[in-house]
Amino acid sequence: MRICLAASAGGHLSQLLKLSNSWKKYDVFYVSTLESVTQKLQKLGRFYITGECNREHPLRVAKVLKNCIKIILTEKPDVIISTGAAPPCLLCLVGKLAHAKIVWIDSIANVERLSLSGRVIRPFADLILAQWSELAVRYNNVEHIGAVI
Repeated sequence: MRICLAASAGGHLSQLLKLSNSWKKYDVFYVSTLESVTQKLQKLGRFYITGECNREHPLRVAKVLKNCIKIILTEKPDVIISTGAAPPCLLCLVGKLAHAKIVWIDSIANVERLSLSGRVIRPFADLILAQWSELAVRYNNVEHIGAVI
């Protein structure tokens, strides 16, 4: 099984890497957003940088989307696990079109509602984990199994 691990640079990536024991025996590759994490990811194996974007910069969104398509076509992941944010959300959407299973772990920082990216990916995800029980009650198809990160 090939697993894509996708997270924006910074806190999202730090949260994802705290789960690294979960995929040690699988073929994994990493996707993040900024060149500043290159050194950290090089130590872990194959990785890609998509660039950063948000809804306020549509041209950047288009560039990141193009990079996401290239990554999915190259790697053909079976599963994508992500902690967000916008670029990994795009990657998950492209991955879903390529028949990958999507596991979204919403950030622990989101206490009152799912992140915007979490709300966007929710209809397409195979599993969404919220780190607060109140969020799992508030949304259909969102689960809480404890503080994941």
